[in-house]
Amino acid sequence: MGEQLLELEHAPGQADLLANLFREAHSLKGGAGVIGLQHVADVAHALENPLQRLRAGDLHATATLTDAMLATIDGLRSLITHGDDTPDDDRQKAIAEALVSELAAGVARDNGAGTNGNGRHAAGPPAGDAAAAQGAAHAQVAATMQVAIQRLDQIDRLVGESASAYLRVGQLLAETLGTDPATIAEYREVTRLLSRLQDVTTRVRMVPISTVTPSLHRAVRDVARAGGKQVRWVVGGGETEIDRNVLEKLHDPLVHLVRNSVDHGIEAPEQRLAAGKPAQGTVRLHAAQRGSEIVISVSDDGGGIDLERVRAAGARAGLDTAAMSDAEVTDLIFRQGMSTAKQVTEISGRGVGLDVVRTNLGLVRGRVEVHSTFGQGTEFVASVPITLTIVQCLVVEASGQRLAVPLHSVLNLLPPDTDVSRAEGQAMVMHGSVAVPVVDLSPTLAMGDANHGQVVVLADALGEQALRVDALVGRRDLVVKGLGRLLPRLTAVAGAGIEPDGSVVVVVDVPGLVARARLRKTGATPDEGPPPHRPSVLIVDDALTVRELERSILERAGYAVRVAANGREALELLRREPADLVLTDVEMPLLDGLGLTETIRKSRTLARTPVVILTSHDSEADRERGLAAGANAYIVKSGFDQQRLLSMVEQLLLAGSSS
Repeated sequence: MGEQLLELEHAPGQADLLANLFREAHSLKGGAGVIGLQHVADVAHALENPLQRLRAGDLHATATLTDAMLATIDGLRSLITHGDDTPDDDRQKAIAEALVSELAAGVARDNGAGTNGNGRHAAGPPAGDAAAAQGAAHAQVAATMQVAIQRLDQIDRLVGESASAYLRVGQLLAETLGTDPATIAEYREVTRLLSRLQDVTTRVRMVPISTVTPSLHRAVRDVARAGGKQVRWVVGGGETEIDRNVLEKLHDPLVHLVRNSVDHGIEAPEQRLAAGKPAQGTVRLHAAQRGSEIVISVSDDGGGIDLERVRAAGARAGLDTAAMSDAEVTDLIFRQGMSTAKQVTEISGRGVGLDVVRTNLGLVRGRVEVHSTFGQGTEFVASVPITLTIVQCLVVEASGQRLAVPLHSVLNLLPPDTDVSRAEGQAMVMHGSVAVPVVDLSPTLAMGDANHGQVVVLADALGEQALRVDALVGRRDLVVKGLGRLLPRLTAVAGAGIEPDGSVVVVVDVPGLVARARLRKTGATPDEGPPPHRPSVLIVDDALTVRELERSILERAGYAVRVAANGREALELLRREPADLVLTDVEMPLLDGLGLTETIRKSRTLARTPVVILTSHDSEADRERGLAAGANAYIVKSGFDQQRLLSMVEQLLLAGSSS
């Protein structure tokens, strides 16, 4: 309904849209009444009134009226979400009454009294609408069935493990019979069926990108309205499909990107006209599949990135921006706390947003690049794997050990006799017309001496990085699993998979591997000399059980952990000994998590400390307040996932160590 209202705002009076909206409201009212959500039914009934008057021509679809109806739909969503778990019925009733009152006031403000042009009240809904909506609902129930996501995850894992077992059987047949198993008809049939099964189970989890575009459209409209800008929203490739888990984790970064495009990119109408542009700007989202990746671009035709302002902001943060290239300066916009906004608003100015984009993309093994032309516009390009369950990998060998590199990060393979030159003390190879730094994989991972085989060119957010290996083993579809809670977190390791012979192959984490490669560029040798530094985490929560649970998770992962019961106690600990990262709740006595985060950001010595908020407050407004206070990440306790927490902590610590 929200998306249809936004369409109606750009195509007023469109009969089909109005009919669909009215049927949705009428069906919602009836359904809510049947299952006892009377307050929902009352609000839906109130929403029918302006929709019917729009159909009759008594009202006109204006931005103000759309605001009022969108606010009502937001309220309906909240009432439905909490309708069966809120014992306080009086509170639900008060919320519903307020929604009805605000909707009526919005209609009156924009369009006058509640009668049509000839003084008669608008006609009621056509008798057939409810029946049509009910019939459509029955058809939908017959065509679909709800299945728990956990069951789909289990099926995915079993299919992947079946594929690994199948490869082992093939190897056993080859050793026993002394012949290629592919010459056996039954084996070829199993190959075909297993391939089809793997494809079908992967597709079951796939959803089109268009499932999240309505909320992105709403974000574009809201920011444009708040800033007095005229913005057209365009979507291309919405039918492109991606794993639902990946898309869920991609939603927040996309929201940040489209909001940034409107707020920082699109100019005010008078500025655009003065620059010879149309008053209405365009924000465009385009999705496409490239091999095993989904590439999503968010672009605008606004003013582009002013590199001089970014340099100045970096200099204020204590960075030597004079020696940086334009690409390195552009990349500064992803640093936490970096902002070029001239004033602080609810939307921008606090330096949160784009750092969250890069961090969250890292959690799904993705990356983001930015291309900008000053005065013409900016494009952010996010690349993520289609699915995280089965990962296509290139298996390489270095110092007698096999390692798997996710294929979506591999740009090219160069032959062993590739010429290596040196520039400023760094070994370089030519990849096309670009000079790319190259390091040997074995010493980079402290596994052995130099390698003498092919060169693998990897993609990274800051450019390209080449690795020399001893040999290429081949391509594998691996079911990637974590290493378990008994092992410490390793920045260059994403997990492990099973080879056809039953052996375990380590899957490298490309961002972590590239970061280690760049350390070698400066002569650093993190695996030599004294024992490596154990990153320290300060946990701040007033609940003892929560503190101890988080402590046990992080200590098992190899971190040095301290705890505090409130923000004031945490600050005392930080003043005595800073932490590498702070994990805090919001609601606490003496000083809450938001106040603690703001104090850390204002401190000269602690300002760059990553802060993760872990709280039970799950509304978007609460999330915005947390990020606005300076938090690097915001995790809701109800959706708590141990692996996600560890991945978030690792990504933030890695980003901090490489900056």
